[in-house]
Amino acid sequence: MEQKYMDYLVEQAKNLLAIPSPTGYNQEIQAYLREELARLGYPETTGPRRGGVSCHIGGEGNPITLTAHADTLGAMVRHIKDNGSLMITPIGGLNANNVETSNVEIITKFDGKYSGTIQVENASVHVNPEVNAPRSFDTNIEVLIDEDVHCPEDVRKLGIEVGDFVTLDPRTVVTSSGYIKSRFLDDKVCCAILLAYAKYVKEENVKLPRAVWLHFSVYEEIGTGGATLIPQDAHDIVAVDMGCVGELQTGSERKVTLCAKDSKGPYHYEFLKELAKVCIDHKVDYVVDTYFRYGSDVEGSLTAGYDARHITMGPGVYASHGYERTHISGLEQTFECIRRYLEQ
Repeated sequence: MEQKYMDYLVEQAKNLLAIPSPTGYNQEIQAYLREELARLGYPETTGPRRGGVSCHIGGEGNPITLTAHADTLGAMVRHIKDNGSLMITPIGGLNANNVETSNVEIITKFDGKYSGTIQVENASVHVNPEVNAPRSFDTNIEVLIDEDVHCPEDVRKLGIEVGDFVTLDPRTVVTSSGYIKSRFLDDKVCCAILLAYAKYVKEENVKLPRAVWLHFSVYEEIGTGGATLIPQDAHDIVAVDMGCVGELQTGSERKVTLCAKDSKGPYHYEFLKELAKVCIDHKVDYVVDTYFRYGSDVEGSLTAGYDARHITMGPGVYASHGYERTHISGLEQTFECIRRYLEQ
């Protein structure tokens, strides 16, 4: 992978991570994706009414769709408490045990954005003897708004209401050793990989032997991201999504993982073998793994009735749904797996 494409990939990952996009709040990220694809030379994009961006990047016949999801975990205002703090309800698998002290933005419908912090109730250790009680969105996790508010009336004067989105600061860091640390690497690094591949195809004038579609979904974190927009005649659907890293997993932050089975069942066996052979033939550093607490966009596609071969693959990401970490080597190996497979 040429350095210019890796540099672009990392730049796009940082740009995408900086845009708030919890499931259901997709306007900003969709606009960015459309603008960037147009800048790369792909002005013709489509999108269903519910949200998402799809783009044909070249080739004809035997269509294949690569999908990555641009939506993330997040929260929404559930209740305005008597003291002017906010009770929140999680979007997707947001974990109450790892969000404490996160800086957030509350996005109002008509009155702009306000900053705040997620804290446990009565958070001062010098005041609260129960400060280490188990964290729960239902009982003791709240958002403190960075405004002079003391009651629900004060909060509502700001324009903050139940149902407003609460987005978390991703805290993105790229280290000199090549590690990328951030919330929401799942799945914005894979969106960046697809953008980098689109850039490569255009700049290198690659003649794709089959029709290739890129799909950026915005409802994956609630399980329905791949249910719309994918061409009905797609022969193959690839969810480019994070690989699991941890105990009893083969995944690595420095490799691409091919998923053989997730919580819903096996992926397409012949498709898996084709990708594995490409990795072997071209010395792409890969592993095969199974995930027992995992779902992907292709499951949404199958549930919606698409008759297509399906697979999930992507770079290993540690501490998923928390403060995540991966390595640029894993992004490169994923890019190379995609490139080698699509151009054979």
